This record gives sequence, C-alpha cells and structure tokens, in this order.
Amino acid sequence: MNDYQFNQLLSRLELSWEGYRRVRKGVKKRIRKHMQQLDCKTVSAYLAELGKNDKARRECDILMSVSISRFLRDRKFWQTLEKEILPDLIREKETLKVWSAGCACGEEVYSFKIIWNRLEKSGAFLPELKLVATDLNTIYLDRARAGVYHSSSLREVKKEDWSNYFNTNARGSRFSVKPVIKNNIVWKQLSLLADPPGLNFDIIFLRNNLFTYYQDHLKQPAFKKVLDALSPSGVLVIGSHEDLPFTTENLLPVDPHSFVFRKYL
Repeated sequence: MNDYQFNQLLSRLELSWEGYRRVRKGVKKRIRKHMQQLDCKTVSAYLAELGKNDKARRECDILMSVSISRFLRDRKFWQTLEKEILPDLIREKETLKVWSAGCACGEEVYSFKIIWNRLEKSGAFLPELKLVATDLNTIYLDRARAGVYHSSSLREVKKEDWSNYFNTNARGSRFSVKPVIKNNIVWKQLSLLADPPGLNFDIIFLRNNLFTYYQDHLKQPAFKKVLDALSPSGVLVIGSHEDLPFTTENLLPVDPHSFVFRKYL
C-alpha cells in the first residue's frame, strides 16, 4: 500500500493525512493484514468491501486507532494538576467526575489515579471520584484493564513511586499497576464521534486523538458534544501540540499550559 492508496483510505474514513503521516507505517501494516483476511487484493476492492460490510468497517475503524502514550506525559502539567487545578476543583465538591476520552492503553487514566492517591496520602479531603475511560479500540481497553506496561512507559514516573504504584515481574521488564490505582475505573468502548458517556464532567482529557486524526468537518460537531459534557468551571485537557477546532469565549487557557482550558459561562 503506497501513500496515494493510503490517502484514498483516509479520505473514505474522513481521517487526516497530517495526523497519520508520522504513524502510517504501523497503521498500513495492520490494514494490509486486514485486507488479506478479507481476501481483498487491491485497495479498491478493500474500499468496496468496507462500503457493504459493516463488520469489516468497524474492524477497520479500530485498526486505524493509534496509541502513543506514557505515564505522566508532559510532567509539568501533572504537577500543576496536583498542586493547583485539583485542589481548586475539589473544594466543596461531593463528587468529582472525570472522563478520559480516547484513553488508549490506560497510561493517562492511571497517571490521574497516581496524582489522586498522592493527594489522598497528603491528608487532603477528597470527594467521591467517578472516573470513566473510553476508547474505540477494544484491544487497547483490554490492555488498559490488565494494566501491565514496559519500563519505557514509566520513564516520567519518579523511581521512588515505582514501588508505590507498580508490581515488577520476575525479569524486571514488565510492571503491573497495583490495586490502589487500578480500582474504581469504568472502562467503555466508545467512539469520539458518538455521544459522551455522561454530562457535567469536571475534567475531560481529550489528548492526541480527535484533533489529530480526524478531518476538520468531523472535529467541530464532535468537539461541541465534548464541550457540552464539560461542567461549568470544568477543565479540558488536549494534546500539548494540538489546537482547538474553533474558538469559544467559554474556554480560557489555564496558565502556564496553553493546552489546558477552564470553562466559563
């Protein structure tokens, strides 16, 4: 599959070439394997099959998903979350609702639970936490539920925290999250183009997915749904190299991070 043919597929799926340009090698490999399974010898035959076979189309959508993450990515943001954003958000709250949209293999979700546990250990009063994590890719969700990671995913985690939050396998190359951060997470399969899994979320993580991989005409209506699901005074976190698909007076950046926004009515 050359780039021209890959672009044909992206166009059919209404996905962005710019978003997939750097990760296309691995995606192409998965799609070629899918074509073989469907006995499609050309991209044209594959596109035709996707047009008439709903199951194949759903499988293709999942194969197009990309997971690039690690624990506590953008470390300074997580420091701001722990020291400033969360203490302000939880003040006088009985429940804090958090949604990780496009959670991939779960590193971001467990990163949040690490920060939450640190606050708990500090003696801070914490409200009930309701944390939902969604992704279209069921394979990623299964990996997230398992909570087993290579050491490279933990390179932003302080060494003293490795023993607090992770168990090590016999060879020392794989780490599994401990129950203290693994419990009480709701994992759901969900497309970012579908309706959100609820309303009035106090924090929504929408990082490196919708704004990176989808075409512009899909970004705006999907983002509006996400914005409507964010509570008044809620916090939206996007990718550190992403831009919002449209400007809105209801969102203002949270210093010093240009990719973190507070919602105002």
